[in-house]
Amino acid sequence: MLRAENEALLRRQTEMFARDLPLSQRWELACDYLDADLKSGYVRVLNEMMAVGWSSELVGKEVRTMLLGWNSVLTELATSAEVKGLNLGPFTATEIAALTGAAFLGAESLILLGLESDHMPLRKALRRIGQLIKNIEEETH
Repeated sequence: MLRAENEALLRRQTEMFARDLPLSQRWELACDYLDADLKSGYVRVLNEMMAVGWSSELVGKEVRTMLLGWNSVLTELATSAEVKGLNLGPFTATEIAALTGAAFLGAESLILLGLESDHMPLRKALRRIGQLIKNIEEETH
């Protein structure tokens, strides 16, 4: 069941990232999707399966496959942005994808633990990265 939901969300994300929008706007949409995915329960189940995967090789293998799918989507997006002239600074597209995935996964875990607050504004911070991207886009053009 989680695999089917994950595949549907990967298709959704791939289609959204393929849209002809500035990267900063696609980032905002990704943040909107995070809110929806938290509300739907998908993020909770994925995190629970990640925890089980630490001690079950079978579950771990399945979860790693799902996460690598997300990494692939993010790598493709970062590569495309770089090809279109977005300056990634000292990072490769692969590194940007890895850090982006880790930022979202970490934020999701902390949100599920109830740590999001004025002292740890996780979703707000993720959305501010979109502003950084917009600033880079403006400098590039």
